[in-house]
Amino acid sequence: MQNKTLGSTLIVAGITIGAGMLAMPLTSAQMGFPLSVILLIGLWLLLSYSALLFVEAYQKAPAKDAGIAALAEQYFGILGRIIATVVLVLFMYAILVVYALGGGNILKAFVGNETASICLFVVVFGLVVTFGTKAVDGLTRGLFALKLVVFALVLFLMLPKASLENLGNLPLNYALFISASPIFFTSFGFHVVIPSINKYLDGDVKLLKRSIILGTSLPLIAYIIWQLATHGVFPQSQFVEIINADPTLNGLVEATKQVTGSTLISSAVRIFSAFALITSFLGVALSLVDTLDDLLKRVNISSNRTALSLLTFVPTLLIALFYTNFLSVLSYAGQMFTFYGLILPIAIVWKLRKQYPNLPYRVAGGNLGLVLALILGLLIMNVPFLISAGYLPPVAG
Repeated sequence: MQNKTLGSTLIVAGITIGAGMLAMPLTSAQMGFPLSVILLIGLWLLLSYSALLFVEAYQKAPAKDAGIAALAEQYFGILGRIIATVVLVLFMYAILVVYALGGGNILKAFVGNETASICLFVVVFGLVVTFGTKAVDGLTRGLFALKLVVFALVLFLMLPKASLENLGNLPLNYALFISASPIFFTSFGFHVVIPSINKYLDGDVKLLKRSIILGTSLPLIAYIIWQLATHGVFPQSQFVEIINADPTLNGLVEATKQVTGSTLISSAVRIFSAFALITSFLGVALSLVDTLDDLLKRVNISSNRTALSLLTFVPTLLIALFYTNFLSVLSYAGQMFTFYGLILPIAIVWKLRKQYPNLPYRVAGGNLGLVLALILGLLIMNVPFLISAGYLPPVAG
């Protein structure tokens, strides 16, 4: 069981550490290092709390591997299942668009045309998913190992150049703490894998809690070190100027090159970004293909791998071609994940505690904790609207 706990911890960490961290420097350039660390720790606590709510809910789940949509149906009927499923599918489409935009942006430096770059990224890696799980597994294993090596190289090259003066920069606007929250929120998104881990650990609450807390602590440490490297190297005024001119991953690479004067460091950041985007794209795309397959089977519609891939990648490509704001799409993805990863478990556990008031495991905080988390969740969900209405400042651009 020790090996299973370690494996589950690494699954949580591996899914959590992905392309979301690439947007952190873009999002937090105007915030400064201290405030971005406070936001990271706050969201880590909030999303660990929501994950533990799922642990509490699985004590009365219809099966150890019951999906989150099945939990929603258990307490809110078929309407609950439909809403949970629709939000999950929309979230996966949105996050695939984010990865397609990021991947296209990285390839643009070589291809020259943004539209062609996005198409190339989606088509090439869409074909890998179409070939099946074995192809995705083989490529992901290799790229994940390379991603870790390149990330270590990036930190090795950047951390010695960090300065305390840069790390001490204060926020240009404290309201950015709220504006950045949906984007940072996606960086702790692993909740879709909780049903699989619950089954893998045979529903052992203690081991599941340990896997979640340890598995999310590793990404938190990695994110803080990543923020330390970027904020420590970039003078805030120069970084903000570059990012506002180009709030994309290419902007991050260009900022690295201009500030450090090192082609090696900027190339390492570009390569790490590419590996992170590809592994995240493959994982989410595979999940979406399987989800669409299950949905079609429920309504007695037969489909093959090619048809499912077209349903997955054609909408992704069309949206990416016509809506090219990387950070904006990521913010809306965070909005949908807030419902799925925070609002939904709060609602499920609220009803669970009324039906089963004496369960062996209950997340600390009581109903007051649920209410406070709900208020924070609703605030984060509405951040994109508040930015659009001019009540909050945009994070970049």
